[in-house]
Amino acid sequence: MPKEQLRYDRMVETALRGVVRDALTEVAERGLPGNHHFYLTFRTGFPGVEIPDYLASQYPNEMTIVLQFQYYGLDVTDDHFEVTLSFNNVHERLVIPFAAITTFADPSVNFALQFQPLAAAESAEVSTMPPRAAAERAEEKAEESAPAEEPKRGEVVALDAFRKK
Repeated sequence: MPKEQLRYDRMVETALRGVVRDALTEVAERGLPGNHHFYLTFRTGFPGVEIPDYLASQYPNEMTIVLQFQYYGLDVTDDHFEVTLSFNNVHERLVIPFAAITTFADPSVNFALQFQPLAAAESAEVSTMPPRAAAERAEEKAEESAPAEEPKRGEVVALDAFRKK
């Protein structure tokens, strides 16, 4: 029986999605401080995403929203957030699961996170799970369908791109 390795990549992905959730929770409670503003890119076809049909047809794969000046009713839960934004002077309510987010950025402080997207088949099963379990299950599914490859001996991740210069 092969010895199972610790999946640090899963742990990091789950922790970083928690950063997004914490940032949005803080903004929902206190508002955006200073020049902070967020760019959030998400998969529009991901299960649990609720956007108007005209936006879904205009953005069939991914959509980026900006939370800066005109956003209303930001509500954050463990697995998703909801916000009302204005599109062509019409207020629309969006529901976005954290698992659907592919990029989170706050350009005011040169901070960005990029996430591995989940496959459509995995997302239906994952959408009802708590965030940590969902991320772990998605990784397990990806491993099952991926061809076997040699285990990596170690990987160094450079964080220089996120540091102020």
